[in-house]
Amino acid sequence: MKNLTLSIPIILCGIIAIAQPSSIENLNAPVVKFETEIIDYGIIKQGSDGVRVFTFTNTGNSTLIISEAQKSCGCTVPSHPKEPILPKTSSVIKVKYDTKRLGTFNKTVTILSNANRPSITLRIRGTVVVAESLEDLKSNSSIW
Repeated sequence: MKNLTLSIPIILCGIIAIAQPSSIENLNAPVVKFETEIIDYGIIKQGSDGVRVFTFTNTGNSTLIISEAQKSCGCTVPSHPKEPILPKTSSVIKVKYDTKRLGTFNKTVTILSNANRPSITLRIRGTVVVAESLEDLKSNSSIW
C-alpha cells in the first residue's frame, strides 16, 4: 500500500512533465523580416556587377545580433552588419556573386543570429552569359 501511495504522485509528476512544451519561445527575441529571401539576377553579362542587397528590419522588441553569414560556395561573398540592429531598425546584407563564372547558378547564404528564427537561408539565382550571347538573346526575343 505504501508503494502505491508513493507511486501515484511520481506517476502524476511524470505525466505533467511530459505534457509541457519542449521549448518555450522567447517572446522578447528579435524578429527578422526580410523584404525578400530570394533575389533573381535573371540573365546577366559575364563580368557584370554581381552585388545584390537583401534589406531587412528587426521588427522585434530587442536588439538583433547577426553572428555569421555562411556562404554555400567560394563564388559567393556575403557581408553582414557587425553592429547590433536595434528594434524597428532596418539594415542590409550584401551578397556578391562571381560573375566571371558562366552558366546558371543557385546559391545560398545562411544568416545566423539571436532572432526568433536563428537560421535564415537567403537565395540568389540567375544565369551568367557571354556578352555577345546576351545581345543575341535580346535581338531574338520579344521580352527585351
